[in-house]
Amino acid sequence: MFIDDFLKTDTLEGARKVLSDNGLTLVHGAVAVDGLLEPNAENAAAIDRLKRRLEMFASLGLSKVYTTSAGTRKLALDEYRLVAENMRRAGEAAKSFNMRVSLEFVRASPYMSTLLTALKVTREAAHPNFGVMFDFYHFWSGLNKLEDMDQIRAGEIQHVHFQDVPDVPRELLDNNSRIIPGDGIAPVDATLRKLVDKGYAGPLSVELFLPQFQTGDPYEVAREIRQKCEAVMRRTAVL
Repeated sequence: MFIDDFLKTDTLEGARKVLSDNGLTLVHGAVAVDGLLEPNAENAAAIDRLKRRLEMFASLGLSKVYTTSAGTRKLALDEYRLVAENMRRAGEAAKSFNMRVSLEFVRASPYMSTLLTALKVTREAAHPNFGVMFDFYHFWSGLNKLEDMDQIRAGEIQHVHFQDVPDVPRELLDNNSRIIPGDGIAPVDATLRKLVDKGYAGPLSVELFLPQFQTGDPYEVAREIRQKCEAVMRRTAVL
């Protein structure tokens, strides 16, 4: 968590100054709270941690945050009702800060690794402050297919992580396999068009973990990312 690292030696006021001095606007934040959705005896404590994170992010001007479906075990069918209840609790917490929480379905999750499962359970939760986040890497590398996106309803996708993957077997893909959109073989054009067709018009956050991106010159990395992403967006007529 970059903000957590920053706050080890500075303050929230300092963080706000860095943002304003550089003309930056935050659009999405990761709450990084374990046990928030997966059924467990510590959910009340997780909600309290979520509220502290929401308060911090709200002070930085954020209105949208996300959690993931990372978990420790496969669930029984009737336990998904508890996941929906936990989503509603998270949504209520977000509502009190005038914010929204979204779920990132992650490829390695033992209980919610696909778009269709995420849509099904969030619909059961039916909370206006809780939705779904769409991650290109997790969608393409997991057990999803493009036709699944036909099930998306207007307003369900709250945010998008935008990445590509190299031409290797999907079994070899991991977080460090993510590359700039347009540099790989994932169907990024068709996926982006479908999101737009389904009404998504929000930001695209390019999330990359390779050392060359993490430790490279920030301005040069950002320049390359913008150039290549805009080419994709022009091809798909969304720019």
